[in-house]
Order: sequence, then structure tokens, then C-alpha cells
Amino acid sequence: MPNITDTVTTADGTCTVRLFTPDGEGPWPGVVMYPDAGGVRPTFDEMATRLAGFGYAVLLPDIYYRLGDWEPIDMKTAFSDPEERKRLMSMMGSVTPLKMDIDAGAFFDYLAARPEVSGDRFGTTGYCMGGRTSLVVAGRQPDRVAAAASFHGGGLVTDGDDSPHLLADQIRAAVYVAGAENDASFTAEHAEQLEKALTAAGVEHTIETYPAGHGFAVPDNQPYDAAAAERHWAATRDFFGTHLTA
Repeated sequence: MPNITDTVTTADGTCTVRLFTPDGEGPWPGVVMYPDAGGVRPTFDEMATRLAGFGYAVLLPDIYYRLGDWEPIDMKTAFSDPEERKRLMSMMGSVTPLKMDIDAGAFFDYLAARPEVSGDRFGTTGYCMGGRTSLVVAGRQPDRVAAAASFHGGGLVTDGDDSPHLLADQIRAAVYVAGAENDASFTAEHAEQLEKALTAAGVEHTIETYPAGHGFAVPDNQPYDAAAAERHWAATRDFFGTHLTA
């Protein structure tokens, strides 16, 4: 599957990105894939390649570009190693909703200028922390997001003023949320609150809970679940096939 490495200039610096496209001639609808807290690494190259194979130009950004040359994280041990967990939490905290918004605008500008990409509204999808980013961006960039997906996303409903569910009345995209079982970062109560917010705002949406743990869709995560991952790929294909067309 063709891909290139490039850079996108944002208000805060230069972000390295990878653009994955299908075989053949485009243009194709554009999707931004937001990685989990472990950031861009080989498993996400593989995932972006698979999504591109469904017929999309997929942008995979280094969400931690502001940190410079950051040391890769082993997601199988990150939460059991106290020092790595501390480093991971610090990295996650560096990506605020405002920064998500700033970066998304630059990513969408980049996609709109690429000859491989069609249209001026895009898809977003994300995992864990990236699932939260996907919904934040849909709420903060409503004119540019046509479809937003979140897989085992955490922090979709919080007590904070910047909780993603509070953006529901700004969202113009269709929304698909797949939560994990027994996930303290997105509980059944959180799902109910998000459901009510999206319904009240008239947002077309689906919220499901997969019978798998947090991290089920990402192969190098310790809770990876092959059956749930395949279900997520089928849902992704159907969701973007319905809501994100050339």
C-alpha cells in the first residue's frame, strides 16, 4: 500500500505525518487516524495501511511532536511499570483539547491540498486517548468532520468543562463509539450520558460496548482481542462507507 512521510506546519511547530493511500488512482476521502497514548509506532502503520485498503487516504500524525524526539513506549508494560506509567501520563497530559483543535485544523488543510484526497470534509478515528481526540475534533471543527469514530476511547464524559460530551451540540458529523467492558475511563453511566447528549443535539450516532477490555483493537496492547478487533474493522468499514464518500 503506497505511503509517504511528510511534515505539517502547525501553530506550534512541525508535525511529522504519514499518509497512506490505496493502490490505484484516487482521489479518495481523507481520514485522520489518532493513535492511542503510546503514539505512532509500527502497529499503527499497519492499522493505517488496513484502513487505507478500504478506500481512504489516511493521515497518521505524531501527536507528541511538541515533545521532540520522544522515547517509544512499550504498551504491553506501560501501565505495570510505575516509571513508564508516570512518563506516559505526562505525555498524555501534554495533548490538551486546544492543541487537538489547533493540530486538526492543520491536518485538514494538509489533506485538502493533497491531490490524493477528495472533498473538504473528513473522517476521524482514534483509539483510547485518540478516541477522545476524535470526538473533541468533531466538536471543535464541525464544518470539517463528516464522520467521527472512537474505539475504547477514555474520557469521553468527565466532570471537566472540556469534556467531549459537552461539545455534542456543535457536532455535525455522524458518530460511532465502541466502548470496552469494565472500563473505568468509559463506564456504562458515561455511555448513557453521552447517548443523552448526542440525542438531545440531534447527532446521528451509535454507541456500543464490545465484550473485550480497554485496548482491544490495537495489536500491541496487552488486552488486544482478535475477535473484537475484527468487529471494529467491520464497523469502521461500514461506518465510513456510509458517511464518508468521494
